[in-house]
Formats: sequence, structure tokens, C-alpha cells
Amino acid sequence: MSAPTPATPAAYGGFASPALPAGAPVERTPALLVLEDGFTLVGRSYGATGSTVAEIVFNTGMTGYQETLTDPSYHRQIVVMTSPHIGNTGVNDEDGESDRIWVAGFVVRDPARRASSWRAKRELESELVTHGVVGICDIDTRALTRHLRERGAMRAGIFSGEALPADVAEHPRSAPSEAALETCLDAVRAAPAMAGQALAAEVTTTEAYVVEPSGQFTGQEPVAVVAAIDLGIKARTPWQLAERGVRVHVLPQSTTLEQIRALHPDGVFFSNGPGDPGTADAEVALLRGVLDERIPFFGICWATRSSAGRSVTAPTSSATGIAASTSRSWTGPPAGWRSPPTTTASPSTPPPTVPPPHPSTPVATGAWRSATSTSTTAWSRACAPWTCPPSPSSSIPRPPPAPMTASTCSTASSA
Repeated sequence: MSAPTPATPAAYGGFASPALPAGAPVERTPALLVLEDGFTLVGRSYGATGSTVAEIVFNTGMTGYQETLTDPSYHRQIVVMTSPHIGNTGVNDEDGESDRIWVAGFVVRDPARRASSWRAKRELESELVTHGVVGICDIDTRALTRHLRERGAMRAGIFSGEALPADVAEHPRSAPSEAALETCLDAVRAAPAMAGQALAAEVTTTEAYVVEPSGQFTGQEPVAVVAAIDLGIKARTPWQLAERGVRVHVLPQSTTLEQIRALHPDGVFFSNGPGDPGTADAEVALLRGVLDERIPFFGICWATRSSAGRSVTAPTSSATGIAASTSRSWTGPPAGWRSPPTTTASPSTPPPTVPPPHPSTPVATGAWRSATSTSTTAWSRACAPWTCPPSPSSSIPRPPPAPMTASTCSTASSA
């Protein structure tokens, strides 16, 4: 498997946008979003029409919606994009993290009227229609994100077209009737929760394949050999390892320790993936075998929350509804923070030694969780950032920040 060849502006005669195919005709009709706690928003259909019910989370990436849609980690999830303007770069054949769209539903605020990128091959909404992805637009995603941040991930349903209650279709500006809302709520609450769902086997590769060193390392002996266990791996992961001279054996989720040992790897990588980390019994057993063999291990996202965590203690899976483009995995508080006590913290109040949140942002009850390991304390929270005061116990010198200028500004890119 080789990395895709990037498109170039010359392919379209310069930087002008290409003439995109028309795709399937899209008609915006009323649509309804219903969360299992009764939170309801009325908007317009986006993508395919019909109904979809799944766990709903929000994604904080300002770019990269195509990577999000094709990321296997979002299997059986409805994704809310917090960035308001979606679809402006269209869809191309180079940026996908897999060969299909995995999300169960898509929620945006302001869809682009048309793509305006020279790399675009198709319009985003036409792509959603082609893949049967039911979505909703023209809703207040800010209010929805705040609700999910405070209440946590939960089941939700999008209803449009023939699946939309009649009174909403006839009077889209009115609140749905109690009977219509109850019908939608019954459908949402009847769907299985994400807890207990083992989904890695549904997204893993069916056959092992090898990604050879590329770029300046093409044709050379690999600097290292890595066995990557595909639990929902992103395509860019093995390709970027290969660009650094690594030979990557991408292996199915059902791979055994004997099969890994036969490759004589310099390291074993567990990928990201969907589902409940608490169901990773097979993955944890494999990891323990790898550690017993004293083979270096590393992982990302789902793997660190399930396999790495359970090799020491029970994992604490996130329930905040956050699904950021960049994996946020903390192994301890940043420099300058006082370490919180390792005793079990109250789920309703933050630890007393942690700095207070930003005064303009309310703290959600139950948003704090702690999980202790042998040497570190991992913290997860669903609030906006706050100011971190220096700790008296910290010996790290902290020079005053340099003045911000145009030359020192930079934009962080998503992983």
C-alpha cells in the first residue's frame, strides 16, 4: 500500500477551482435532531434524508472534516462539527483516512454553497448523499456543543424526509408536538448505547499488508520494523511512519502474539479505533504478551485508553462528548500545577488544589474524573481552558511571555 499522490494546482491549470461534477441533486427539507435526554433542535436536511440513531459527539477541528468523516474511530457515531462553515474545500481523493465514510450522521451549522478548492473533486454534500449519510444543518451547533459538554456523550437521532414526523414537515418553524417528540425519543432510546460495544473487529483490515519506507528512504533497508495492530487505524499513520524509514506491518485486530513474534518487530503499535475501551479484553491480553516479550509498545487514542490503561488498572473512558481531531491524552498535570491527591475525588466537585475555571465558563457537574496509575494521575475535563497560576513547589523558572507579534503567531494543525 503506497501513499496517495497529492494533486497539484497545475492539474487544474493553476489555482482556479475545478469544475466539479453535479452529483446527486440535493433538496433541503426540514429535519429534526433529538437527544435521548429530550434536547431537540429543528433544522434542514444535509446529505441523505431518512433517519439515523447513534452516539453523538462533537469535533473541535477547524479543518479536516474529510479526515473526520473517513476516520474509523467515528464508526456508529453522529459527529457535530463545532467549526460553523463546512464543505468549502469539497472532497478529494488524497485526504481520506480510509476508503469510506464511517460516521453514522453529520451535524453542521452553515454548509458551503459550493466547494472552492483547486484540490476538490466532488462536493461534500453530494458525497454524503452517495454514501447514505444522514445529516442536519442550519441549527445552533454552539448551543448543542455546550449541551453535550455539560451532559456528556449520549444517544441521538436525526430524522428527515419520510422519517420526519408529519407536524414538523408541515410546520418546520414550530416546536414538534409531544406525540411526535415521544415517537422520536422512543427510537433514540431503543438504540444500543456505546457502553459495552466492541467495534474494533468491525473496522479492522481483513488482511495484513506492509507499508515500505518511502520518501528519502525509498529502496533502503528500514531503520525499524513496526507491527501495527489495526483497531481502526488512520491511513496516514503507517504512511507517515514509512516516510521516516520505518517498515510497517499493518495487522488485523485478531492477530496473535505468535504472529507478531514471527515478524521480529522493533516495536508494536496499537491504533485508534471505535467502541468502548472497556471491552478490549483480547487487546489487553495481546498487550500483556507483548510486554512479557519485552517488545517496546506505543499507541494512540483508543489504544492508550483501553489496552495501556488496563495493563495497570481499570480504564476511565471519556464521556464528555468531545471528539477532537487531535488526540488529547494527559499523563499528568502540566508544569506549574500542584499534583492533586491520589485519593478518589468527588464526581460533583473539582479537586480543591486545581485552579478555578475561567470566570465566564460554567463548570459542568460531574465533568471531572480521575484515574490513578503506578506513577501518574490522568485528568480529563470538559470545560474551557483556565489560567494556570505558578505552583510554589515548582522549581521550573518561568520567564515572562514575549510580546505577541505577527511573526510569532502560528496556527496549530490537527493530527
